[in-house]
Amino acid sequence: MRTTDFDMQLEKATSPAKAAKIVEETIHTIYPHYYPYGVVQFFLDLHNKQRLREAMEREDIYFALVQGEIVGTGSIRENEICRLFILPKYQAKGYGSRLMDFLEGRIIQRYPAVRVAASFPAESMYLKRGYSIVSYEKCKVEGGDFLCYHVMEKKFS
Repeated sequence: MRTTDFDMQLEKATSPAKAAKIVEETIHTIYPHYYPYGVVQFFLDLHNKQRLREAMEREDIYFALVQGEIVGTGSIRENEICRLFILPKYQAKGYGSRLMDFLEGRIIQRYPAVRVAASFPAESMYLKRGYSIVSYEKCKVEGGDFLCYHVMEKKFS
């Protein structure tokens, strides 16, 4: 499946290694500005190549491409957008918004609302897109650090 939106294309992901590379680079570059070391390591483990391989069995994972180069990835599990990452050098160019439009569009074909577990770096984007905070979550990760995040939801009529 391939769709085109301006200079960005979307296609179904077939390589967990490519998806893991995007996620890892983005986490290494962006997350240390928002989270303590233990939480960054938690995210790296949560989204490693093996876990992405397993996720491909239960999620629809997509790549965002610009001029044939993969610039980001995002996935859908039921009515939840999971693992939305745009490589740092492509952020703030509208690619994340276009990928979100696509993912939301796929979800609202079957569900009345979209949910996300919002990382701190992405939370403002979700708020601008009309998401509301549903709950505050906190979990202790290895090393004693805490991962804090909001579960957010956007309802469609």
